[in-house]
Amino acid sequence: MNIVFIPIVPMKIRILLSFLISASVLALTSCSNTGSEDAGEMRGKIGMTCMDLTNPFFKLIANVMEEEAAKHGYRLVALDGANDGATQNAQLADFIAQDYDAIFLNPADSKAAAEGVRKAYGAGVSVFTFDIQINHEEVKEMVTSHIGSDNFQGGQLAGKSMMMATGDQGEIAIVGLPEATSCILRVAGFKDSLEKNGSKLKIVTELNGNGNRSEGFAVTNDILQAHPNIVGIFAINDPSGLGAYAAVEKAGKTDQITIVAFDASPAGKQGVFEKKLYDTPQQYPRKMAIGTVESFIKHLEGEELEKRVFIPCTHYYYETAVNDETRVSEQW
Repeated sequence: MNIVFIPIVPMKIRILLSFLISASVLALTSCSNTGSEDAGEMRGKIGMTCMDLTNPFFKLIANVMEEEAAKHGYRLVALDGANDGATQNAQLADFIAQDYDAIFLNPADSKAAAEGVRKAYGAGVSVFTFDIQINHEEVKEMVTSHIGSDNFQGGQLAGKSMMMATGDQGEIAIVGLPEATSCILRVAGFKDSLEKNGSKLKIVTELNGNGNRSEGFAVTNDILQAHPNIVGIFAINDPSGLGAYAAVEKAGKTDQITIVAFDASPAGKQGVFEKKLYDTPQQYPRKMAIGTVESFIKHLEGEELEKRVFIPCTHYYYETAVNDETRVSEQW
């Protein structure tokens, strides 16, 4: 039998060792902090959830929010809502339970998110929405402040471009995302532009492309089967617009069909330069991210906030893309 002798350590030494180990762990944790604040100066934490963190648009917003929050002593935790309202409501519940100081929310489902916002409001946790608003009149007022693109105005720009590109003649289709208020507003602005200008274009179908390339491709294939004579497609963002282009190219109809998208993402800018997209009204996600953090800080300092702030969109044509350094460097 092997006998193991365990040394008896006096109580005072054990307490000292325990203290030293704990101090070492805290030091390592502090050294691993990637924020710009010195160790020990973090004031709190912010929870952020968006509809799709794999989308470059939201990835940029998350990164900028993290940088800006750190400047003010806050750690931002960004989560992917996976395009699911129930998932986001669970994330909001976790933020509340873990005593986060604020929540930055981009709702995957404008209606479903009302449940999570109501709970946050009841718990005294301020919610700031960005890009997409809550689609519930009562709960919308529980949101401390919203900042986003002027999606209706951007949709009007898209309508103007579609009329120009098609000569205002023929059948067109829309690849939308009806779960998101921002995309609903883009389509509404697009239709408003056609109506106010007495357009002769006829919208023959609207299908949900879920805001991504693969489903944009799939629904456009369906559109081309049902409506082979269309002359244009308005897609509510660049991923679905580029997916639509891939389907149009596969069908050999790039000379027949013009695609107008939305966002002016790095891929969208390149798509315009390569003449896959005619226009992609430009959003400014960096301004959106900085503005959300600024609103949070002003709120903490007791300043009165504008309830809703909308950033105007601008056309992004081939002529814009040619000399655009951000396109070359693949930036927003």
